[in-house]
Amino acid sequence: MSPLGTMISLSSLATGTIITMSSHHWMMAWIGLEMNTLAILPIISKQHHPRATEAATKYFLTQATASALILFSSSMNAWKTGTWDITQMTDPTANALLTSALAMKLGLAPVHFWLPEVLQGSTMKTALIISTWQKLAPMALIYLTMNNLSTFILLTMGTLSALLGGWAGLNQTQTRKIMAFSSIAHLGWMVTIATTLTNIMTMALIMYLLMTTSMFSALILSKSKTVQDTATSWTMSPTLAIMTMLTLLSLGGLPPLSGFLPKWLILQELITQNLIPMATAIALSTLLSLFFYLRLTYTTTLTTSPNTTQTKHKWRLKPTTPNLLFSTSIPLTMMALPLTPLLMN
Repeated sequence: MSPLGTMISLSSLATGTIITMSSHHWMMAWIGLEMNTLAILPIISKQHHPRATEAATKYFLTQATASALILFSSSMNAWKTGTWDITQMTDPTANALLTSALAMKLGLAPVHFWLPEVLQGSTMKTALIISTWQKLAPMALIYLTMNNLSTFILLTMGTLSALLGGWAGLNQTQTRKIMAFSSIAHLGWMVTIATTLTNIMTMALIMYLLMTTSMFSALILSKSKTVQDTATSWTMSPTLAIMTMLTLLSLGGLPPLSGFLPKWLILQELITQNLIPMATAIALSTLLSLFFYLRLTYTTTLTTSPNTTQTKHKWRLKPTTPNLLFSTSIPLTMMALPLTPLLMN
């Protein structure tokens, strides 16, 4: 894609999200979501490869369906109540439809099937955009409409996503699919707490964005598309291998890394609200996720793969990929735990 085309697509992508996040009228929110979807389609399909075209088609169909459901639910609410205000969703049927539509937008279980396929069909950089930036608009709508959304549907989908994100990721060998299931599990945690405390949800979203950005940046720098590829990443840069290991452990939620912070606060709040079976279920689902993070950690840092003499000195070569994103997101991915009191005020 030409630089002009890339600039137009990325600026439209940003504008669409900002319109949705700053609107109070359902029609404006819908326009923002549509702009967002249409702007990312050329970015996904720019590879001119059948897998990329297929990924763009799947993404378009699911997002268009979700947008249509949002429009349908807001129209139904306007018909019943006479208002298009986002915060005034009072019709129960419209709320249930909206909850399902936003879940489809985010990729929550059981409407998650598009996410791993789309990430696998796109490039690493595009997968990073879909896993991070594309989650902002639906999460903003969940934040705005939280008082009216169906609590039962959200809690059920959140628990299902956390369990399925861990369970389905166990058998994967492609790093993009592993990151997709990791994304589903993290979004499950966020949606579970959204019903109780939206400020913890926001904090969990920020931590998820930082950790996912760090992980994708590490995979882009080491050019690791499969678990097997990560075994040779130490030849690229020993420091990168260590940082990848710490990012993976942070994604798994191990203390004293930053990833422990949202999990700790979410579990504490769920227990306070007497949702103990749900807290137990999502805490156990983290063990499943932790297994595949640890498997990646093992291949990245604890195995020496058979190498030829030439590749042992690969780290001497100056990397051509810009790593500003990686170096800015890594400190927060690893060391934000002492900032807990500041973040919660």
